[in-house]
Amino acid sequence: MVPDPDAALLLAFQRGDESAFRTLFERHARSMVAFCHHFVRDQARAEELAQDVFLKLHQAAPRYQPSARFQTFLYRIASNHCLNELRRGEHQARRAAGADGEPAEPDALPGHGATPEEAARGAALERAVARMLAGLPEKQRLALVLCRFQGLSYEEIAGVLETTVPAVKSLVHRATVAAAEALAPWAPGEERRS
Repeated sequence: MVPDPDAALLLAFQRGDESAFRTLFERHARSMVAFCHHFVRDQARAEELAQDVFLKLHQAAPRYQPSARFQTFLYRIASNHCLNELRRGEHQARRAAGADGEPAEPDALPGHGATPEEAARGAALERAVARMLAGLPEKQRLALVLCRFQGLSYEEIAGVLETTVPAVKSLVHRATVAAAEALAPWAPGEERRS
């Protein structure tokens, strides 16, 4: 088994090395914010949730066993935290778009050279992706986000969701089919009809 440098850092933190935890935070903060953003669709709240995840990681660190990869451990904490946030229902109305109706992720829009039509299409596509994600069942959404947006393997996702690899493959497949159906109007060559 290839050594997990992040696991080594968490073990160093268990032994009292505070700088090891800071290093983990610096390595994973951006990906945690991005992960949380897929659930609450609000940048400021995603940043708060990511901070909460690291607080929970800090508290859970003494229980960490290196039998699980650090990334699996971290995403399990993040997944549970984000699902709890959704279950509280605090962001049901805001998760598909920003509070002002603008796309939730302006960085995903076309660049400076985009025409107004391209920019509008990009914004509408971003909202469609957000609605599609919001409409998926919890486990399908988690599996899809972890696989397609966070780049985890099926084995890693199985560890995060505490399930089997075949179950993860099924969840990702069902979510992908649902996404393809929901986003079919956005396929290349298709014109968006209002």
